Amino acid sequence: MKGRIRTITADTLAMMKRERSTFVTSTLGTLLMCFGIMALTIPYRFPDTGVTGLAILSNYVWGLSPAWIIAILNIVLFVWGWRQLSPRFIMWTIYVVALTTVGLKVFGLFQYPLIEETLLAAILGGVIKGLGIGLVLREGSSTGGTDIVAVALRKRYGVDIGMYNFYINIFILIGSYFVVGLEGVLFGGVMLYTEGIVIDSVLRSFDRRKQLFIVTGKVEKTKKFIIEELGKGATLLWGEGAYSGKDKPVLMSVLTRGQMVELKRFLAENDPAAFVIITDAAEVVGEGFRSWKDI
Repeated sequence: MKGRIRTITADTLAMMKRERSTFVTSTLGTLLMCFGIMALTIPYRFPDTGVTGLAILSNYVWGLSPAWIIAILNIVLFVWGWRQLSPRFIMWTIYVVALTTVGLKVFGLFQYPLIEETLLAAILGGVIKGLGIGLVLREGSSTGGTDIVAVALRKRYGVDIGMYNFYINIFILIGSYFVVGLEGVLFGGVMLYTEGIVIDSVLRSFDRRKQLFIVTGKVEKTKKFIIEELGKGATLLWGEGAYSGKDKPVLMSVLTRGQMVELKRFLAENDPAAFVIITDAAEVVGEGFRSWKDI
């Protein structure tokens, strides 16, 4: 066990050097999450979900530091699900959990001004925590807790992760009622709902691109513009005009919003008769975009 821990520690440091962007983003996201817990959750006695929710309830009931509860529960879960977890998942989760433990202690040293409107505090808490957790998840890291249980159960028994998380979080929220009361649970629900929306937005927005299908009479010139001027690739597809029955080349490319505007200007000047379909691409992985190594 000790030898494996030393190996994992060494591999974690090596991985952090290789994945510097993951390290920076996960660190920022974890610190935002810690700030959201200590400044915008505990002072208002809002409930939470997962291991963090249990740690916060322990703080409300017995005055225990959530940092230590989160650390202890995650250690127990790691021991339980050790063999089902991938090395990368283990390494980044250990880092995030360790930083969460330290971050909660550090942010707990400060006094924060209370927001008189509790609803605004719940919304702001959801935004900040959602942003933090979203940044961590975007990099393929994990905040630990129920993520460990979910991954282990899926590999062992094929348990549906979404349904599992739903039931366990409902159980924690019901238990919170006896500690924070109905009003606290309702405000906590607003915070968690906002948090979920922000997490989804973060996971989508950072990799969102525009997918374009271009039917133009100046295929070579347009292709050259995309490759040489915009620095992006394109795929040439072949179709048939339903009305004319003639073969028609179709260019397909994925661009940023700014590059899309440049291409539209190019087509307006060089081929006003061009036909373009533009759709949102929620996530793009591959050369020129997000690397497969970051997944």
